[in-house]
Amino acid sequence: MKGESKMSFVDKDLLSIQEARILMEGAREARKTMLTFPQKTLDSITCTLAAAAKGMAEELAVMSAEETGYGRYQDKYVKNTFICNFLLKRLKDMRCIGILEEDSRSKTMKVGVPVGVIAALTPAVSPVSTAIYNVLLAVKSGNPIVIAPHERAAKVTGRLLERLMEEGKSCGLPEGAIGYLKTVTKAGTLELIRHPAAAMVVNTGVPELNREAAESGKPYIYGGTGNGPVFVERTADVRQAVEDIIASRTFDCGIVSGAEQYMVVDSLIAAEVKAEMLKNGAYFMNGEEEKKLMELLCLESGKADTEIMGRPAAELADRAGFSVPGTTTVLVSEQKYISEKNPFAKELLCPVLAYYIENDWMHACEKCMSLLVNESHGHTLVIHSRDEEVIRQFALKKPVGRVLVNTPATLGSMGATTNLFPAMTLGSITAGAGITADNVSPMNFIYIRNVGYGVRGAREFLGAAEKASGGYGKAPDPKGHCEDAKTLLKQILEVLSKELDDKC
Repeated sequence: MKGESKMSFVDKDLLSIQEARILMEGAREARKTMLTFPQKTLDSITCTLAAAAKGMAEELAVMSAEETGYGRYQDKYVKNTFICNFLLKRLKDMRCIGILEEDSRSKTMKVGVPVGVIAALTPAVSPVSTAIYNVLLAVKSGNPIVIAPHERAAKVTGRLLERLMEEGKSCGLPEGAIGYLKTVTKAGTLELIRHPAAAMVVNTGVPELNREAAESGKPYIYGGTGNGPVFVERTADVRQAVEDIIASRTFDCGIVSGAEQYMVVDSLIAAEVKAEMLKNGAYFMNGEEEKKLMELLCLESGKADTEIMGRPAAELADRAGFSVPGTTTVLVSEQKYISEKNPFAKELLCPVLAYYIENDWMHACEKCMSLLVNESHGHTLVIHSRDEEVIRQFALKKPVGRVLVNTPATLGSMGATTNLFPAMTLGSITAGAGITADNVSPMNFIYIRNVGYGVRGAREFLGAAEKASGGYGKAPDPKGHCEDAKTLLKQILEVLSKELDDKC
Protein backbone atom coordinates (compact mmCIF):
# COMPACT_ATOMS: atom_id res chain seq x y z
CA MET A 1 0.00 0.00 0.00
CA LYS A 2 2.81 2.38 0.87
CA GLY A 3 4.46 1.75 -2.49
CA GLU A 4 1.20 2.37 -4.35
CA SER A 5 0.66 5.67 -2.50
CA LYS A 6 4.15 6.85 -3.34
CA MET A 7 3.80 5.91 -7.01
CA SER A 8 0.45 7.74 -7.20
CA PHE A 9 2.06 10.87 -5.73
CA VAL A 10 4.95 10.75 -8.23
CA ASP A 11 2.54 10.30 -11.14
CA LYS A 12 0.56 13.35 -10.08
CA ASP A 13 3.72 15.43 -10.02
CA LEU A 14 4.73 14.27 -13.49
CA LEU A 15 1.25 14.95 -14.84
CA SER A 16 1.30 18.45 -13.35
CA ILE A 17 4.74 19.20 -14.83
CA GLN A 18 3.67 18.05 -18.28
CA GLU A 19 0.48 20.08 -18.01
CA ALA A 20 2.49 23.16 -17.06
CA ARG A 21 4.73 22.78 -20.10
CA ILE A 22 1.77 22.46 -22.46
CA LEU A 23 0.08 25.50 -20.92
CA MET A 24 3.18 27.67 -21.22
CA GLU A 25 3.80 26.64 -24.83
CA GLY A 26 0.17 27.44 -25.64
CA ALA A 27 0.47 30.83 -23.95
CA ARG A 28 3.63 31.59 -25.92
CA GLU A 29 1.75 30.96 -29.16
CA ALA A 30 -1.22 33.04 -27.99
CA ARG A 31 1.11 35.96 -27.37
CA LYS A 32 1.90 36.19 -31.08
CA THR A 33 -1.75 36.86 -31.83
CA MET A 34 -2.27 39.18 -28.86
CA LEU A 35 0.60 41.37 -30.02
CA THR A 36 -1.52 42.27 -33.06
CA PHE A 37 -4.46 43.47 -30.92
CA PRO A 38 -4.88 47.24 -30.53
CA GLN A 39 -5.82 48.66 -27.14
CA LYS A 40 -9.46 49.00 -28.21
CA THR A 41 -9.77 45.26 -28.86
CA LEU A 42 -8.12 44.38 -25.55
CA ASP A 43 -10.46 46.79 -23.74
CA SER A 44 -13.51 45.15 -25.29
CA ILE A 45 -12.35 41.67 -24.26
CA THR A 46 -11.54 42.88 -20.75
CA CYS A 47 -15.08 44.25 -20.33
CA THR A 48 -16.57 40.97 -21.55
CA LEU A 49 -14.48 38.94 -19.10
CA ALA A 50 -15.39 41.23 -16.19
CA ALA A 51 -19.09 40.89 -16.98
CA ALA A 52 -18.81 37.10 -17.09
CA ALA A 53 -17.00 37.04 -13.73
CA LYS A 54 -19.54 39.40 -12.18
CA GLY A 55 -22.35 37.07 -13.16
CA MET A 56 -20.70 34.31 -11.12
CA ALA A 57 -19.55 36.46 -8.20
CA GLU A 58 -22.00 35.20 -5.57
CA GLU A 59 -21.87 31.56 -6.66
CA LEU A 60 -18.07 31.59 -6.52
CA ALA A 61 -18.02 33.38 -3.15
CA VAL A 62 -20.13 30.61 -1.61
CA MET A 63 -18.07 27.92 -3.30
CA SER A 64 -14.82 29.55 -2.15
CA ALA A 65 -15.85 29.69 1.51
CA GLU A 66 -17.03 26.07 1.39
CA GLU A 67 -13.96 24.68 -0.37
CA THR A 68 -11.29 26.52 1.62
CA GLY A 69 -13.05 26.78 4.97
CA TYR A 70 -11.80 30.36 5.23
CA GLY A 71 -13.78 33.52 5.90
CA ARG A 72 -17.34 34.57 5.13
CA TYR A 73 -18.90 34.15 1.72
CA GLN A 74 -20.66 37.53 2.07
CA ASP A 75 -17.30 39.32 2.33
CA LYS A 76 -15.84 37.25 -0.50
CA TYR A 77 -18.78 38.38 -2.62
CA VAL A 78 -17.87 41.99 -1.77
CA LYS A 79 -14.28 41.40 -2.97
CA ASN A 80 -15.42 39.66 -6.15
CA THR A 81 -17.81 42.43 -7.15
CA PHE A 82 -15.32 45.11 -6.11
CA ILE A 83 -12.85 43.81 -8.68
CA CYS A 84 -15.49 43.44 -11.39
CA ASN A 85 -16.82 46.98 -10.81
CA PHE A 86 -14.15 49.27 -9.32
CA LEU A 87 -11.19 47.74 -11.15
CA LEU A 88 -13.01 47.80 -14.49
CA LYS A 89 -13.88 51.45 -13.96
CA ARG A 90 -10.21 52.35 -13.36
CA LEU A 91 -9.07 50.28 -16.34
CA LYS A 92 -11.54 51.94 -18.72
CA ASP A 93 -9.46 54.96 -19.74
CA MET A 94 -5.99 53.48 -19.17
CA ARG A 95 -3.73 53.06 -22.18
CA CYS A 96 -1.20 50.29 -21.70
CA ILE A 97 0.05 49.45 -25.19
CA GLY A 98 0.94 51.49 -28.24
CA ILE A 99 1.91 55.15 -28.03
CA LEU A 100 1.48 56.23 -24.41
CA GLU A 101 3.12 59.63 -24.63
CA GLU A 102 4.43 61.84 -27.43
CA ASP A 103 6.36 65.09 -27.07
CA SER A 104 6.57 66.99 -30.35
CA ARG A 105 8.93 69.60 -28.89
CA SER A 106 11.56 67.18 -27.64
CA LYS A 107 10.79 64.68 -30.42
CA THR A 108 10.43 61.71 -28.07
CA MET A 109 7.81 59.02 -27.63
CA LYS A 110 6.98 56.35 -25.08
CA VAL A 111 5.52 53.09 -26.36
CA GLY A 112 3.89 50.50 -24.11
CA VAL A 113 4.83 46.89 -24.91
CA PRO A 114 3.36 43.74 -23.28
CA VAL A 115 6.02 42.02 -21.19
CA GLY A 116 5.01 38.47 -22.22
CA VAL A 117 3.50 35.40 -20.61
CA ILE A 118 2.53 35.95 -16.97
CA ALA A 119 2.84 33.02 -14.54
CA ALA A 120 0.59 33.83 -11.58
CA LEU A 121 0.23 32.12 -8.20
CA THR A 122 -3.09 32.71 -6.45
CA PRO A 123 -3.84 32.19 -2.74
CA ALA A 124 -6.41 30.18 -0.82
CA VAL A 125 -7.52 33.23 1.15
CA SER A 126 -8.91 35.26 -1.78
CA PRO A 127 -8.77 32.82 -4.70
CA VAL A 128 -11.60 34.15 -6.87
CA SER A 129 -11.08 37.90 -6.58
CA THR A 130 -7.32 37.47 -7.10
CA ALA A 131 -7.76 35.28 -10.18
CA ILE A 132 -10.31 37.68 -11.74
CA TYR A 133 -7.98 40.58 -11.03
CA ASN A 134 -4.92 38.84 -12.51
CA VAL A 135 -6.75 37.90 -15.70
CA LEU A 136 -8.21 41.38 -16.24
CA LEU A 137 -4.82 43.04 -15.74
CA ALA A 138 -3.07 40.60 -18.07
CA VAL A 139 -5.60 40.90 -20.90
CA LYS A 140 -5.84 44.69 -20.58
CA SER A 141 -2.06 44.91 -21.07
CA GLY A 142 -1.97 42.39 -23.93
CA ASN A 143 -0.36 39.50 -22.06
CA PRO A 144 -1.34 35.81 -21.89
CA ILE A 145 -1.61 34.44 -18.35
CA VAL A 146 -1.30 30.99 -16.80
CA ILE A 147 -2.47 30.60 -13.21
CA ALA A 148 -1.35 28.10 -10.61
CA PRO A 149 -4.28 27.93 -8.16
CA HIS A 150 -3.75 27.16 -4.51
CA GLU A 151 -4.38 23.46 -3.92
CA ARG A 152 -6.94 24.32 -1.29
CA ALA A 153 -8.93 26.42 -3.78
CA ALA A 154 -8.35 24.45 -6.98
CA LYS A 155 -12.01 23.69 -7.74
CA VAL A 156 -13.39 27.21 -7.35
CA THR A 157 -10.49 28.75 -9.24
CA GLY A 158 -10.92 26.24 -12.03
CA ARG A 159 -14.67 26.92 -12.20
CA LEU A 160 -13.98 30.63 -12.68
CA LEU A 161 -11.21 30.23 -15.23
CA GLU A 162 -13.09 27.72 -17.36
CA ARG A 163 -15.85 30.31 -17.69
CA LEU A 164 -13.40 33.09 -18.54
CA MET A 165 -11.63 30.91 -21.11
CA GLU A 166 -14.97 30.13 -22.76
CA GLU A 167 -16.00 33.80 -22.77
CA GLY A 168 -12.60 34.91 -24.05
CA LYS A 169 -12.75 32.48 -26.95
CA SER A 170 -16.18 33.80 -27.96
CA CYS A 171 -14.84 37.35 -28.32
CA GLY A 172 -11.63 36.57 -30.19
CA LEU A 173 -9.06 35.82 -27.48
CA PRO A 174 -6.69 33.15 -28.85
CA GLU A 175 -6.57 29.70 -27.31
CA GLY A 176 -3.94 29.57 -24.59
CA ALA A 177 -4.28 33.26 -23.65
CA ILE A 178 -5.87 32.20 -20.34
CA GLY A 179 -4.82 28.94 -18.75
CA TYR A 180 -4.53 27.24 -15.39
CA LEU A 181 -3.10 24.13 -13.79
CA LYS A 182 -5.82 21.51 -13.33
CA THR A 183 -3.45 19.09 -11.61
CA VAL A 184 -2.11 21.31 -8.85
CA THR A 185 1.20 20.32 -7.29
CA LYS A 186 4.26 22.20 -6.15
CA ALA A 187 6.27 20.52 -8.93
CA GLY A 188 3.84 21.77 -11.58
CA THR A 189 3.80 25.27 -10.16
CA LEU A 190 7.59 25.40 -10.16
CA GLU A 191 7.60 24.28 -13.79
CA LEU A 192 5.34 27.23 -14.64
CA ILE A 193 7.53 29.84 -13.04
CA ARG A 194 10.78 28.36 -14.36
CA HIS A 195 9.57 27.73 -17.91
CA PRO A 196 11.44 29.68 -20.62
CA ALA A 197 8.14 31.11 -21.90
CA ALA A 198 7.39 32.82 -18.58
CA ALA A 199 8.28 36.50 -18.80
CA MET A 200 7.12 37.50 -15.31
CA VAL A 201 6.03 35.78 -12.11
CA VAL A 202 3.27 37.20 -9.90
CA ASN A 203 3.05 35.61 -6.47
CA THR A 204 0.05 36.72 -4.44
CA GLY A 205 0.06 35.34 -0.92
CA VAL A 206 2.06 32.13 -1.43
CA PRO A 207 5.15 32.88 0.69
CA GLU A 208 6.37 29.27 0.71
CA LEU A 209 7.25 29.65 -3.00
CA ASN A 210 8.77 33.11 -2.71
CA ARG A 211 12.36 31.91 -2.76
CA GLU A 212 11.76 29.80 -5.87
CA ALA A 213 10.10 32.75 -7.61
CA ALA A 214 13.08 34.96 -6.77
CA GLU A 215 15.51 32.33 -8.08
CA SER A 216 13.58 31.75 -11.31
CA GLY A 217 15.59 34.43 -13.08
CA LYS A 218 12.35 36.22 -14.05
CA PRO A 219 11.12 39.60 -12.83
CA TYR A 220 8.65 38.79 -10.09
CA ILE A 221 6.04 40.63 -8.10
CA TYR A 222 5.33 39.54 -4.55
CA GLY A 223 2.13 40.40 -2.73
CA GLY A 224 3.90 39.97 0.58
CA THR A 225 3.28 39.13 4.18
CA GLY A 226 0.95 41.66 5.71
CA ASN A 227 -1.07 42.15 8.89
CA GLY A 228 0.86 45.27 9.86
CA PRO A 229 0.55 47.88 12.61
CA VAL A 230 -2.00 50.64 13.14
CA PHE A 231 -1.18 53.67 15.31
CA VAL A 232 -3.99 55.54 17.05
CA GLU A 233 -2.47 58.95 17.80
CA ARG A 234 -3.76 61.29 20.52
CA THR A 235 -5.53 63.65 18.07
CA ALA A 236 -7.46 60.83 16.38
CA ASP A 237 -11.24 60.53 16.23
CA VAL A 238 -11.18 57.59 18.63
CA ARG A 239 -14.70 56.34 17.99
CA GLN A 240 -14.20 56.30 14.22
CA ALA A 241 -10.70 54.84 14.48
CA VAL A 242 -11.88 51.91 16.59
CA GLU A 243 -14.86 51.26 14.33
CA ASP A 244 -12.54 51.22 11.32
CA ILE A 245 -10.06 48.86 12.97
CA ILE A 246 -12.72 46.38 14.12
CA ALA A 247 -14.49 46.46 10.74
CA SER A 248 -11.19 45.86 8.96
CA ARG A 249 -9.93 43.10 11.26
CA THR A 250 -13.21 41.19 11.10
CA PHE A 251 -13.75 41.55 7.33
CA ASP A 252 -13.71 38.02 5.88
CA CYS A 253 -12.71 36.85 9.39
CA GLY A 254 -9.34 38.63 9.20
CA ILE A 255 -8.12 36.67 6.17
CA VAL A 256 -7.01 39.69 4.11
CA SER A 257 -3.27 40.34 4.41
CA GLY A 258 -3.72 44.12 4.41
CA ALA A 259 -5.63 44.01 7.71
CA GLU A 260 -4.34 45.46 10.98
CA GLN A 261 -2.77 42.99 13.40
CA TYR A 262 -0.99 45.27 15.88
CA MET A 263 -2.60 48.25 17.59
CA VAL A 264 -0.22 50.88 18.93
CA VAL A 265 -2.08 53.40 21.07
CA ASP A 266 -1.00 56.76 22.49
CA SER A 267 -1.08 56.46 26.30
CA LEU A 268 -2.94 59.79 26.58
CA ILE A 269 -6.04 58.24 24.96
CA ALA A 270 -5.49 54.57 25.90
CA ALA A 271 -8.41 54.40 28.34
CA GLU A 272 -10.80 55.94 25.80
CA VAL A 273 -9.60 53.58 23.07
CA LYS A 274 -10.06 50.51 25.27
CA ALA A 275 -13.56 51.60 26.25
CA GLU A 276 -14.49 51.98 22.56
CA MET A 277 -12.92 48.62 21.80
CA LEU A 278 -15.13 46.97 24.41
CA LYS A 279 -18.21 48.71 23.00
CA ASN A 280 -17.35 47.24 19.60
CA GLY A 281 -17.11 43.65 20.80
CA ALA A 282 -13.38 43.36 21.52
CA TYR A 283 -12.45 40.78 24.15
CA PHE A 284 -9.25 41.44 26.13
CA MET A 285 -7.79 38.09 27.14
CA ASN A 286 -6.17 37.28 30.46
CA GLY A 287 -2.83 35.48 30.74
CA GLU A 288 -4.29 31.98 30.87
CA GLU A 289 -6.54 32.60 27.88
CA GLU A 290 -3.65 34.03 25.89
CA LYS A 291 -1.61 30.92 26.62
CA LYS A 292 -4.42 28.69 25.37
CA LEU A 293 -4.82 30.76 22.22
CA MET A 294 -1.07 30.65 21.59
CA GLU A 295 -1.19 26.86 21.72
CA LEU A 296 -4.05 26.87 19.22
CA LEU A 297 -2.48 29.37 16.85
CA CYS A 298 0.96 27.84 16.51
CA LEU A 299 2.37 24.55 15.32
CA GLU A 300 5.53 23.11 16.81
CA SER A 301 7.51 24.82 14.04
CA GLY A 302 6.33 28.19 15.30
CA LYS A 303 4.34 28.90 12.16
CA ALA A 304 0.69 29.85 12.35
CA ASP A 305 -1.63 26.88 11.90
CA THR A 306 -3.38 27.34 8.57
CA GLU A 307 -6.42 25.48 9.87
CA ILE A 308 -7.34 28.33 12.20
CA MET A 309 -7.04 31.06 9.56
CA GLY A 310 -10.21 32.89 8.59
CA ARG A 311 -12.27 31.75 11.59
CA PRO A 312 -14.53 34.00 13.72
CA ALA A 313 -13.23 35.16 17.11
CA ALA A 314 -15.80 33.17 19.11
CA GLU A 315 -14.87 29.97 17.28
CA LEU A 316 -11.18 30.56 17.95
CA ALA A 317 -11.88 31.00 21.68
CA ASP A 318 -14.02 27.88 21.75
CA ARG A 319 -11.32 25.84 20.01
CA ALA A 320 -8.72 27.20 22.41
CA GLY A 321 -10.85 26.19 25.40
CA PHE A 322 -12.18 29.40 26.91
CA SER A 323 -15.49 31.22 26.74
CA VAL A 324 -16.27 34.64 25.30
CA PRO A 325 -19.57 36.47 24.73
CA GLY A 326 -21.36 35.56 21.51
CA THR A 327 -21.00 39.18 20.36
CA THR A 328 -17.19 39.05 20.41
CA THR A 329 -15.63 40.47 17.27
CA VAL A 330 -11.88 40.31 17.97
CA LEU A 331 -9.59 38.73 20.55
CA VAL A 332 -7.06 41.19 21.99
CA SER A 333 -3.74 40.44 23.65
CA GLU A 334 -2.16 43.31 25.62
CA GLN A 335 1.58 43.21 24.91
CA LYS A 336 4.69 45.12 25.98
CA TYR A 337 7.52 43.61 23.98
CA ILE A 338 8.17 42.23 20.51
CA SER A 339 9.73 38.80 20.19
CA GLU A 340 10.09 36.42 17.26
CA LYS A 341 9.06 33.58 19.58
CA ASN A 342 5.79 35.33 20.43
CA PRO A 343 3.08 33.84 18.17
CA PHE A 344 1.24 37.16 18.13
CA ALA A 345 4.25 38.60 16.28
CA LYS A 346 3.61 36.33 13.27
CA GLU A 347 1.11 37.00 10.48
CA LEU A 348 -2.21 35.75 11.84
CA LEU A 349 -4.93 35.78 9.22
CA CYS A 350 -7.72 35.76 11.78
CA PRO A 351 -9.49 38.31 14.06
CA VAL A 352 -6.76 38.61 16.70
CA LEU A 353 -5.06 41.89 17.69
CA ALA A 354 -1.86 42.52 19.65
CA TYR A 355 -2.29 45.72 21.68
CA TYR A 356 0.57 48.07 22.65
CA ILE A 357 0.54 51.37 24.56
CA GLU A 358 3.26 54.00 23.97
CA ASN A 359 3.86 57.37 25.68
CA ASP A 360 3.95 59.52 22.54
CA TRP A 361 4.07 59.38 18.75
CA MET A 362 7.87 59.11 18.67
CA HIS A 363 7.87 55.96 20.80
CA ALA A 364 4.93 54.69 18.77
CA CYS A 365 6.98 55.34 15.65
CA GLU A 366 9.79 53.13 16.98
CA LYS A 367 7.32 50.40 17.93
CA CYS A 368 5.76 50.44 14.47
CA MET A 369 9.23 50.21 12.90
CA SER A 370 10.06 47.17 15.02
CA LEU A 371 6.77 45.50 14.11
CA LEU A 372 7.29 46.17 10.42
CA VAL A 373 10.82 44.79 10.46
CA ASN A 374 9.74 41.73 12.45
CA GLU A 375 7.61 40.11 9.75
CA SER A 376 5.27 42.33 7.76
CA HIS A 377 7.71 42.86 4.87
CA GLY A 378 6.87 46.54 4.46
CA HIS A 379 3.33 45.78 3.37
CA THR A 380 1.02 48.39 4.95
CA LEU A 381 0.95 50.81 7.89
CA VAL A 382 -2.13 52.67 9.14
CA ILE A 383 -2.31 55.85 11.20
CA HIS A 384 -5.37 57.47 12.71
CA SER A 385 -4.58 61.11 13.45
CA ARG A 386 -5.61 64.70 12.81
CA ASP A 387 -2.06 65.99 13.15
CA GLU A 388 -0.74 66.45 9.61
CA GLU A 389 2.86 66.80 10.75
CA VAL A 390 2.78 63.44 12.55
CA ILE A 391 1.10 61.86 9.51
CA ARG A 392 3.83 63.24 7.25
CA GLN A 393 6.58 61.92 9.52
CA PHE A 394 5.06 58.44 9.31
CA ALA A 395 4.65 58.71 5.54
CA LEU A 396 8.24 59.88 5.04
CA LYS A 397 10.08 57.49 7.32
CA LYS A 398 8.30 54.13 7.50
CA PRO A 399 9.64 51.26 5.35
CA VAL A 400 6.29 50.31 3.84
CA GLY A 401 4.67 50.03 0.44
CA ARG A 402 1.62 52.03 1.52
CA VAL A 403 0.63 54.28 4.42
CA LEU A 404 -3.11 54.57 5.03
CA VAL A 405 -4.60 57.50 6.92
CA ASN A 406 -7.91 57.42 8.82
CA THR A 407 -9.32 54.40 6.98
CA PRO A 408 -9.78 50.65 7.53
CA ALA A 409 -6.63 48.87 6.37
CA THR A 410 -8.34 45.98 4.61
CA LEU A 411 -10.53 48.16 2.45
CA GLY A 412 -8.13 51.09 2.17
CA SER A 413 -5.17 49.01 0.99
CA MET A 414 -7.15 47.43 -1.85
CA GLY A 415 -8.45 50.84 -2.96
CA ALA A 416 -12.06 50.48 -1.80
CA THR A 417 -12.07 53.33 0.76
CA THR A 418 -9.10 55.18 -0.76
CA ASN A 419 -8.16 56.25 -4.28
CA LEU A 420 -5.28 53.78 -4.46
CA PHE A 421 -5.39 51.53 -7.49
CA PRO A 422 -8.00 48.75 -6.99
CA ALA A 423 -5.80 45.71 -6.38
CA MET A 424 -5.60 42.25 -4.88
CA THR A 425 -1.81 42.08 -5.22
CA LEU A 426 -0.08 44.61 -2.97
CA GLY A 427 3.65 44.77 -3.57
CA SER A 428 6.15 44.60 -0.70
CA ILE A 429 9.50 45.54 -2.15
CA THR A 430 10.83 47.08 1.07
CA ALA A 431 12.04 43.69 2.29
CA GLY A 432 13.81 43.06 -1.01
CA ALA A 433 10.99 40.79 -2.16
CA GLY A 434 9.81 41.48 -5.68
CA ILE A 435 10.22 44.39 -8.08
CA THR A 436 7.50 46.77 -6.88
CA ALA A 437 5.69 48.11 -3.82
CA ASP A 438 2.74 49.21 -5.97
CA ASN A 439 -0.88 48.30 -5.81
CA VAL A 440 -0.19 46.25 -8.91
CA SER A 441 -1.79 47.56 -12.12
CA PRO A 442 -1.53 46.65 -15.82
CA MET A 443 1.31 49.16 -16.06
CA ASN A 444 3.40 46.66 -14.07
CA PHE A 445 2.80 44.13 -16.87
CA ILE A 446 4.38 46.18 -19.65
CA TYR A 447 7.74 47.72 -20.43
CA ILE A 448 8.26 51.16 -21.92
CA ARG A 449 10.00 51.48 -25.26
CA ASN A 450 11.57 54.93 -25.54
CA VAL A 451 11.78 56.55 -28.99
CA GLY A 452 13.99 59.53 -29.72
CA TYR A 453 14.33 61.42 -33.03
CA GLY A 454 17.67 62.95 -33.94
CA VAL A 455 17.77 66.66 -33.08
CA ARG A 456 21.49 67.38 -33.71
CA GLY A 457 24.01 65.90 -36.11
CA ALA A 458 27.10 63.92 -35.20
CA ARG A 459 29.45 66.56 -36.69
CA GLU A 460 27.69 69.27 -34.72
CA PHE A 461 28.00 67.34 -31.47
CA LEU A 462 31.58 66.15 -31.97
CA GLY A 463 32.64 69.59 -33.14
CA ALA A 464 31.23 71.08 -29.96
CA ALA A 465 33.06 68.38 -28.02
CA GLU A 466 36.39 69.32 -29.61
CA LYS A 467 35.84 73.01 -29.05
CA ALA A 468 34.73 72.65 -25.44
CA SER A 469 37.41 70.15 -24.45
CA GLY A 470 40.02 72.88 -24.09
CA GLY A 471 43.38 71.30 -23.36
CA TYR A 472 41.99 68.00 -22.23
CA GLY A 473 42.95 64.99 -24.30
CA LYS A 474 44.19 65.00 -27.86
CA ALA A 475 42.13 66.68 -30.58
CA PRO A 476 40.95 64.57 -33.54
CA ASP A 477 43.47 64.36 -36.36
CA PRO A 478 42.72 66.03 -39.75
CA LYS A 479 41.36 62.78 -41.14
CA GLY A 480 38.68 62.72 -38.47
CA HIS A 481 40.16 59.91 -36.41
CA CYS A 482 40.79 60.01 -32.64
CA GLU A 483 43.88 58.53 -31.12
CA ASP A 484 41.68 56.11 -29.23
CA ALA A 485 38.10 55.63 -28.03
CA LYS A 486 38.91 56.66 -24.46
CA THR A 487 40.05 60.13 -25.56
CA LEU A 488 36.85 60.72 -27.53
CA LEU A 489 34.70 59.53 -24.66
CA LYS A 490 36.52 61.85 -22.28
CA GLN A 491 35.93 64.80 -24.64
CA ILE A 492 32.22 64.03 -24.87
CA LEU A 493 31.87 63.76 -21.11
CA GLU A 494 33.68 67.07 -20.67
CA VAL A 495 31.24 68.77 -23.05
CA LEU A 496 28.22 67.34 -21.29
CA SER A 497 29.61 68.34 -17.92
CA LYS A 498 30.28 71.89 -19.15
CA GLU A 499 26.77 72.19 -20.61
CA LEU A 500 25.25 71.07 -17.30
CA ASP A 501 27.40 73.54 -15.36
CA ASP A 502 26.33 76.36 -17.70
CA LYS A 503 22.65 75.52 -17.18
CA CYS A 504 23.03 75.34 -13.43
